[in-house]
Amino acid sequence: MKRIAAILPDLSPWRSSRDFRLLWVQGLVTYFGSFMALIALPLQIKDLTDSPLAVGAMGAVELVPLIVCGLYGGALADAVDRRKVILLTEAGLGVLALVLFVNALLPQPLLWPLYLVAAGVSGLAGLQRPALDSLLARIVPHDQLTAAAALNSLRWNVGAIAGPALAGVVVAYAGHASAYAVTVVGFAVSVALCTRLSPAPAAHGARKPSLRGLAEGARYAWSRPVLLGTYAIDGAAMVFAFPNTIFPFLADDLDARWSLGLMYAAGAVGSLLLSLTSGWTSRVRRHGVLVVCGAAGWGLAITAAGLLSNVWLVLAALALAGAGDMLSGLARSTIWNQTIPDELRGRLAGIEVLSYSVGPQLGQVRAGAAAGWTGTRSAIWSGGLVCVGAVGALCAVLPSLLSYDSATDEDATRRRVAAA
Repeated sequence: MKRIAAILPDLSPWRSSRDFRLLWVQGLVTYFGSFMALIALPLQIKDLTDSPLAVGAMGAVELVPLIVCGLYGGALADAVDRRKVILLTEAGLGVLALVLFVNALLPQPLLWPLYLVAAGVSGLAGLQRPALDSLLARIVPHDQLTAAAALNSLRWNVGAIAGPALAGVVVAYAGHASAYAVTVVGFAVSVALCTRLSPAPAAHGARKPSLRGLAEGARYAWSRPVLLGTYAIDGAAMVFAFPNTIFPFLADDLDARWSLGLMYAAGAVGSLLLSLTSGWTSRVRRHGVLVVCGAAGWGLAITAAGLLSNVWLVLAALALAGAGDMLSGLARSTIWNQTIPDELRGRLAGIEVLSYSVGPQLGQVRAGAAAGWTGTRSAIWSGGLVCVGAVGALCAVLPSLLSYDSATDEDATRRRVAAA
């Protein structure tokens, strides 16, 4: 029994922090509704255009708002009450979901509002994510940060599995509007939960958002090779090996349209299995090694998904990819929260948003363009191989990431003392 307990998720953050419990439940509700829209939106574009390039263009539309708002959102999180940022952006996302719902009810739904809403969602998510991420280190004890990251990943995976799996069924049998309706209800519940969070005011002496403040955060990140390594490896993995946008065409290519929802959910299944056995990660000190192994595993699994022709083996490969991504993400989050000072947390979280959000958007564009040029499956396996090569090259350029040790790293020690 002790061995089993050692690998189960560590629930210490849930027991020690009321705000963490509220954010965990709020995030679960939001993720469930958001994933419903995440599946319905590209499917609706596909149904209206039957073009992989048109579906991939959604990533291009989302890119600029995400970059601009992600950076500004990081500076904003350091300058104002983070609770207010989370609450207002969550309400804005609910309004955009309502626009999708109304458009889907039209006798002939319009295409341009889909791209407009995609851009708006990307912008609001960019504003919100730094406030959410920077809040974690403030509401959870320093020695529980890895456990908190694992629990947050568990929450994400539950929503990522249930949302896509149900969305595929809902869209197929009840239409896009029904999926968007679930999203609207989810955001309404989420806003109600956010109103109960404790205020999270800016640090004493915080300055208004400015280019100078953004530059200060960028200089700090640039001066820390370990942080640069986490950003670069995650970016490479997402740009070269994020094929989700062409899953509808992969399902058609495998003559298994029924498997589309399962394809979107498979990665989350692998992530969930890793989260459920994540207790051991609280005792790991070499988080940089986990970042590298997880990203390389992601690339190898995506390669297999593109080469295999049996749909069940493809789903298994996507699940393995999700486990690799989960491992890498958990280690990255731990390094960030262990080493970054609170007064820079928002701005660095804005850079993190670019690291793990811009990559998938560029990855959608790459996958869509490559699929239109060379075919769906070759676009997937070639991206996976390039991902593995890029991870190896980055390890050679930034060796300090592999040598990171939370017990001896100067920034981690300084942050641990400050938290105590």
